[in-house]
Amino acid sequence: MTQQEPAEYKHLREQSALPGKGGLARIGRAFANTLGGFREGLATEAAIKQEAALTLFALPVSFFVADSAWMWIALMGSLVLLLAAELLNTAIERLCNHLHPEKHEAIKVTKDLASAGVFCVIVLTAMIWIVAVVVRVWAG
Repeated sequence: MTQQEPAEYKHLREQSALPGKGGLARIGRAFANTLGGFREGLATEAAIKQEAALTLFALPVSFFVADSAWMWIALMGSLVLLLAAELLNTAIERLCNHLHPEKHEAIKVTKDLASAGVFCVIVLTAMIWIVAVVVRVWAG
């Protein structure tokens, strides 16, 4: 037996890119949106500023720490992943604040979960960098 989809969800199944609006034009608009997100995050969020500064500092250091291309990818990839997690955490927090500006326990839990996700990425990043530095020092 097939159930008919409610009308309010029909838009979720429709094609998201209109004909003629895809390809390079869509990629260009998506890239412009991405730059806008980076600009907003860097302009307004202390954690994003700190993690971006850490990434810029770590970039030249990574060339001395990494003993292979894969190690370099792990080092820098972990920092990119950390920035991505922080940007997503910020987006979740802002959406929650927009939808429910007053204090609300369910919103607090949602924000805490997003923050815990960022913490997990911080732990992963620290583990990768610590192991890379230890291997570099002991392997000399």
